[in-house]
Amino acid sequence: PVLSRYENQITILSDYLEEFPETDEPVWILGRQHHLNTDKSKLLLDISARLWFTYRRKFSPIGGTGPSSDAGWGCMLRCGQMMLAQALICRHLGRDWQWEKHKKQPEEYHRILRCFLDRKDCCYSIHQMAQMGVGEGKSIGEWFGPNTVAQVLKKLALFDEWNSLAVYVSMDNTVVIEDIKKMCWSPPQSSSAAHSSAHLHRSALGRSKNTAGFCTGWKPLLLIIPLRLGINHINPVYIDAFKECFKMPQSLGALGGKPNNAYYFIGFLGNELIYLDPHTTQSFVDSEENGTVDDQSFHCQQAPQRMKIMNLDPSVALGFFCKEECDFDNWCSLVQKEILKQQSLRMFELVQKHPPHWPPFIPPTKPEVTTTGAELIESTDKLFELEEEFEILSV
Repeated sequence: PVLSRYENQITILSDYLEEFPETDEPVWILGRQHHLNTDKSKLLLDISARLWFTYRRKFSPIGGTGPSSDAGWGCMLRCGQMMLAQALICRHLGRDWQWEKHKKQPEEYHRILRCFLDRKDCCYSIHQMAQMGVGEGKSIGEWFGPNTVAQVLKKLALFDEWNSLAVYVSMDNTVVIEDIKKMCWSPPQSSSAAHSSAHLHRSALGRSKNTAGFCTGWKPLLLIIPLRLGINHINPVYIDAFKECFKMPQSLGALGGKPNNAYYFIGFLGNELIYLDPHTTQSFVDSEENGTVDDQSFHCQQAPQRMKIMNLDPSVALGFFCKEECDFDNWCSLVQKEILKQQSLRMFELVQKHPPHWPPFIPPTKPEVTTTGAELIESTDKLFELEEEFEILSV
């Protein structure tokens, strides 16, 4: 029965495979190469395994009184969710994990999905992202650009202890190796005293436990590089380097699109980019009592969309995931070889040392509160109320 279900799935997929042109050129999807003339079905299974987040309606109002749908404004937030979800899948299930309809999935998969449900208590929900965006100068219901989404994910990740990601967003088109290593090796906050000794032994032991019993190993890295690849249109000089990024095994694709129309780019074929489109409005889905999620609507089971690279808005953000330090070292050497060899105009810079004219790099740490986003705002209000009461009492 498993085989017949698999064949059945292939038949459904092959109905819309005709939309791909007949070509010998390989298709690249997030660091994996597919050949259309030999394994179209594998290509489609690979694409449908990505978590697909779209506009939703009928969720609880954001902030209690705000919108209960993100249709029309949440597309870049959804794309950010898709990029982050891909990092979490690589972290827990591996890049080669496959999704099949109605097939029992590991608990980690449902746990990843629950991080993104449209509820205010889910770590990367539309509620948390919209409210964290307020701190980035975006009012709720306002459209985000790629850089704003990256900043919001960086902040929200500090509250996510399960995935324990280090999120690095590059500044001024520059990725600083020293800063990333500092961030990914930074110890859990509750153990600063143990840190210095653990830090010394770390290189010798690889993965040591410090006295607080925490692992002080490499924190998996989500690296986001916001870029401007031209003024009004993408400069053709960047195209080869941009495509090269989708070939890297660490690739999480790119956030971008057209003005006020965001897409999650996952690969390319020739001079066309392949993307997942969040512009479909579906109803809110909650988790079941046993913690599983009815996941049919979180996987795109139709032909992926394509667009010509030259139609891309020049404002994009590249994403990469490095689970171990060796993945990051490998990424650095690929960048040196494939991106920086372009002598004319470099897409971005990769430097060893922190630029001396920049402010010092301090790895971000979680604010000393137990809540995020909305509750954070409420708790500070409560704090002021308490202070006022206290002042009245002390008078």
